Amino acid sequence: MECTWLRTAWAILLRERGRWANLAAVSEAEEPAGERSLGRVLVVDDDEVIRQLIAVNLQLEGFEVATAVDGRDCLDKVAEVAPDVITLDVMMPRLDGWVTAVKLRENPATRDIRVVLITARAQDYDIRRGREIGVDAYITKPFDPDDLIRTVRELVGAGDMSA
Repeated sequence: MECTWLRTAWAILLRERGRWANLAAVSEAEEPAGERSLGRVLVVDDDEVIRQLIAVNLQLEGFEVATAVDGRDCLDKVAEVAPDVITLDVMMPRLDGWVTAVKLRENPATRDIRVVLITARAQDYDIRRGREIGVDAYITKPFDPDDLIRTVRELVGAGDMSA
């Protein structure tokens, strides 16, 4: 089932912020010219539109971004990408965000990567479950891109302090 209301909300938010861009023109590895990356983020979402919208917003702020289509793809890419932060949708095929977050926390090589759950699941139970798993932040869809950017910036900074 398509979430046209979510796509419409995103389009309005992006247009209002002056960030509407040709998504195909922004490559995953592209950084703003002459600027140092603020950090590396792995964006995990099975919805291509949402995945690209999150990626574009982070890229426009100066983050280096890689993407994955689901939890299994995330676990396959995490060692190669070496992200500072992972944004993770909860409801995905093959391997959902809950299981992916648990696997990231269980693995000594990935347990310290900051994880942000980005999901439409906004019940108290879901938020509590995220805390129990050990995710660092929980953002509900639809959301303001400024909130996402602020959260990722804070988590990248917190990761620098713990290193």
